[in-house]
Amino acid sequence: MILPRVPVVAVTGHLGAGKTSLLNHLLRAEGARIGVVVNDFGTLNVDAALVTGQIDEAAAISGGCVWCLPDAGGLDEALERLSHPRLRLDAIVVEASGAADPVVLARLIRFSGAERVRPGGVVEVIDAVEHFTTVDTREAPPLRYRAATLAVIGKSDLLPPDERARTVERIRHRIRESNPRIPVLLARHGGIDPALVFDVAEHADPADQLPIAALLREEAHDHSPGHAHAQATSIALRGPVAPGALVDLLEDPPPGAYRIKGRVRVRTPRDDRGYVVNVVGRMLHIAALPEPPRDGELVAIGPMLDPVEAHRRLAAVLDAPSAAPDAAGLRRLRRHRRLSE
Repeated sequence: MILPRVPVVAVTGHLGAGKTSLLNHLLRAEGARIGVVVNDFGTLNVDAALVTGQIDEAAAISGGCVWCLPDAGGLDEALERLSHPRLRLDAIVVEASGAADPVVLARLIRFSGAERVRPGGVVEVIDAVEHFTTVDTREAPPLRYRAATLAVIGKSDLLPPDERARTVERIRHRIRESNPRIPVLLARHGGIDPALVFDVAEHADPADQLPIAALLREEAHDHSPGHAHAQATSIALRGPVAPGALVDLLEDPPPGAYRIKGRVRVRTPRDDRGYVVNVVGRMLHIAALPEPPRDGELVAIGPMLDPVEAHRRLAAVLDAPSAAPDAAGLRRLRRHRRLSE
């Protein structure tokens, strides 16, 4: 039996940018089972009861920053333990230290020795106040922006009101100088819609979680407005799809789509094969299914998704002729599967 791999999401950013605030917000997602890896467990600003209830297992990496470990053993061990099927986690979040290099961390996750995980994106958190007061925009943007799949601007509510819009636009422009297609979001009280980062397996908290997570959600709701919700659209796949049309969609997602996920049946010259596909930003992951699904689906999710255009692009995969052999499309599909392994 082939089990789905657990996505590993890296949350990066300089010291004080708001990474822990974002992490705590994600941990409040209803019905989510999240594993967490942190450099220093003592800096995770959550209640101890929340740690033992909402986080199924926390692994603190010793030896300083992830990027400066002599090898990836510490991280691999944590990911191997947290991805065990008995935990049934929806995602694993790695909160990097402020000194960690996102480029190196992304590579450690991409080439991890843990067999049950896959890359789930790199979320870079930018301190709007720090940018407003100290960053010289005449300098080239840092390389760390290139590794990110999603940029989150935090602390914009602390900016002078008359400078807020101009500073946010300056940050957005600076990020896109080195990463033109990256979605750039404003965090609201430290948070973004968790649907952009991971799938929630249940509509309510699992029975074995402690109720403090729900209490913290209620407290947060009483004191702050909610975040803007991500847009989503989907189509059902009632038969096989042409591999070339599928890869075209995965390599060039609809405008505003940050994530694409789905299960598909693909026609080959000999028989039909099943695949599970995941796109996060520029990351593409394809894995084989033990059996092709009778009914598949494709879903696009994004903060600025145009649902009509996205649905048209998804439907184009369904409408592409799949009866004739598509040797070139199969080669592209199999290449991405090999790269995913």
